[in-house]
Amino acid sequence: MSLESSFESSLAAFKALHLPRAGRPAPPPEAVAAPGLSRGALAGVLRFAGLLALLAVVAFFAVRVPSFVTTGNIGLILSQSAVLGILGLGLTLVLITGGSDVIRGGIDLSLAGTLGLAAAVFATLNQAGYGDTACVAATLATGLAVGALNALSVTWLRILPLLATLAVMNICGGLELVLTENTTVPAGLPLIDALNLVGPFDLPVIGLVLVAAWLILAVTVRFTAVGLRAYAVGGHPEAARAAGIDLTRYLASSYLVAGLLGGVAGILSVAFLNAATSGSAEMLLPVIATAFLGRMFSRRLVPTVTGTLLAAVFLGALANGFQLLHVSSYWVNGIEGALILAVVGATSGLAGRGARP
Repeated sequence: MSLESSFESSLAAFKALHLPRAGRPAPPPEAVAAPGLSRGALAGVLRFAGLLALLAVVAFFAVRVPSFVTTGNIGLILSQSAVLGILGLGLTLVLITGGSDVIRGGIDLSLAGTLGLAAAVFATLNQAGYGDTACVAATLATGLAVGALNALSVTWLRILPLLATLAVMNICGGLELVLTENTTVPAGLPLIDALNLVGPFDLPVIGLVLVAAWLILAVTVRFTAVGLRAYAVGGHPEAARAAGIDLTRYLASSYLVAGLLGGVAGILSVAFLNAATSGSAEMLLPVIATAFLGRMFSRRLVPTVTGTLLAAVFLGALANGFQLLHVSSYWVNGIEGALILAVVGATSGLAGRGARP
């Protein structure tokens, strides 16, 4: 019997434990039906609302600013969304494997700090005279080290992920200040020049890196046993454990991959700005907004890689449109906070409908 078949059997047995015992009358349909829209119908409405909001934003800015839909500006939006999208993909993997409980389940607040520290390492080594290979290797190793620290704190020390990753974020922020001395550290390498070139389809290479990362992760999560097990670990841990899946290994791996993606985001950030700058902590809210908003593009309102990509592009288009209209970008922060409240409230409401006796 395959592991997937074993998991399905264990899940069925787990659900059977919660069915009424023989002889106990089943509750009438009206007792279990949620008032108003059913859970599936409400999920469909919310998903449609997410797609509608994306199309509405594009249509609004296209009418107000015709240059919004030009090839050059679309490439700019993709470039502006690259760092946020890469970090959002990392958080999405943690959400998938850790579960929906943001306190005891999947959350990684250190990703913004990982971004700042990785960018600082890359730029500092460049200033010290090191080349592309050494800078990239050290930067990716930094991201992996942060991910390993998160994994160790959560899986071995058993610290709540919310507290563990918050502490690691502060560690990263302190190390970043040590390296940069709270100043802008310029960088110039052949790799940076290459990332700022225009690639196929007249799209910037930075944006294509985001698309490549999305494609790799989407195929892995959607079409391989690894993705099935990751969703099982986060959504049905008891059944996954009964099926022989190592929960600790999958949870630790999600933090490691998230840290690695944080290192990649650091390189892209330096390439986009031609320097390592302070203030990476300001990326925390956008990253969380991207991962949670991505649920609105999922059929079952669960974290997905494709949903996160769409959410990153949505927020990038919003910021870009505001810039073209000369509206303060500070409005974007308020909108991101409102979107987090809306998505978490909607998904929590669905969970309550599903759990209502």
